Amino acid sequence: MARNVALADTRKGQDGRPSKSLTLDQAVAVITAARTLPVMELRPGLKDVRRPAELMHAYITLSLLTGIRTEEARALRWAHVDLDGDPAARPPVPPHLAVWRSVRTHGETRTERSRRTLGLPQVADQALRDWAASQAGERLAAGERWQDTGLVFTNHLGAALDAGNVRKMFKRICTEAGAGDGWTPRELRTTFVSLLSHRGVSIEEIARLAGHASTRTTEIVYRRELRPVITTGAEIMDELFGAS
Repeated sequence: MARNVALADTRKGQDGRPSKSLTLDQAVAVITAARTLPVMELRPGLKDVRRPAELMHAYITLSLLTGIRTEEARALRWAHVDLDGDPAARPPVPPHLAVWRSVRTHGETRTERSRRTLGLPQVADQALRDWAASQAGERLAAGERWQDTGLVFTNHLGAALDAGNVRKMFKRICTEAGAGDGWTPRELRTTFVSLLSHRGVSIEEIARLAGHASTRTTEIVYRRELRPVITTGAEIMDELFGAS
């Protein structure tokens, strides 16, 4: 029987721990902490290199507000990000990013449906602008040591971010935000699904935004984050007809 890679390769959590999602209040607190807390990249065997707050603020905001996977975020290139869009076009083209690559084998996304173009929320657009300016400063400071990878999220020399360092920085930010240190970056995506579901977004639309091959994948991976009762229709009808 054929093996469904999309389902067989779903996230079950590190060391068997299932994923969980931040509440809206926790998510806001984490974004705020990321914007204001100077973070540190821990590099084993070498002197710690202090990183600007804009790095993790952009990483967290983008991951949380668009639902991209951690491997997609770390492989994202500036060439695939349009912070301006084309407001003069008909219809207008909003700021957006093309999720075409990941740090998986051969640089491919998880599935063909994972290749998607997503509109950028204004908060994420501004966070990326702030990080772009900060990254330019790091590039200037690095001089000839800078590695021109074209990646959005880089270490202080322009190379790809180490996943372990991202986890350490994220845990510190969550702790400072009062959410505790039992979180991993992949749970920003879980939170994205949870927040959309609780706002009444259909599972079909969530699957499309998350880049899932089918709604079945969304249901299996994120069953705890999806609303068990869809009340959107009832809520809208109540608004239209009141209690009459």
